[in-house]
Amino acid sequence: MSTPQQQTPSADDFLLGGSVPSAKFPTLGTSVSGRITERPTVEQQTDFTTGELKFWDDGKPQLQLVVTLSTSDRDPENGDDDGTRRVYVKGQMKNAVAQAVRSAGARGLEVGGTLTVTYSADGVAKNPRFNAPKNFTAQYIPAATNALHTPDPVAQSPASAQYAAPAVPAAAPGLTPEQLQAAMANPATAVQSNVSPLRHALERKPAHS
Repeated sequence: MSTPQQQTPSADDFLLGGSVPSAKFPTLGTSVSGRITERPTVEQQTDFTTGELKFWDDGKPQLQLVVTLSTSDRDPENGDDDGTRRVYVKGQMKNAVAQAVRSAGARGLEVGGTLTVTYSADGVAKNPRFNAPKNFTAQYIPAATNALHTPDPVAQSPASAQYAAPAVPAAAPGLTPEQLQAAMANPATAVQSNVSPLRHALERKPAHS
């Protein structure tokens, strides 16, 4: 049986010598939410106390999915905390995240998608010496959906809005006096008609007898 190698650190962790804090779920109802900033990776779980790699009884490695999120969480004691958190998806959480991905119609987690994980309930403790396992719910918004709902700052700017209105043709051919009057009363076209070909057209229009 081959022994899996220890996790290789990411390029940024290796270069900067830092580690990304783990997402914490200390109390029932705690949620961690953010956009995925790195491609999720699969690694072998390690024992929290000894740091040794964990295996199932049949010798297969116990695996987990590592998801890096950009969150709004900040540690007040760490001035360099930029909100980046890593969620270690395993056990019941894996089932919850998988269901969230399926419900979103996605094929998997991707950079730019938004993942939200919530500590929603306590499971049943199989061993009275240990705390009950935490159960989770999850929601996932694919990257493409996020992009569709991101406002376009240019389209929303007041300056661009005033130029977005359709202009009335300068010569205003074939318009009735009522149509010309309506165009002149419209602020969107009145701004463009100060030099007022519409006004001249009105003045040239013969009066009804």
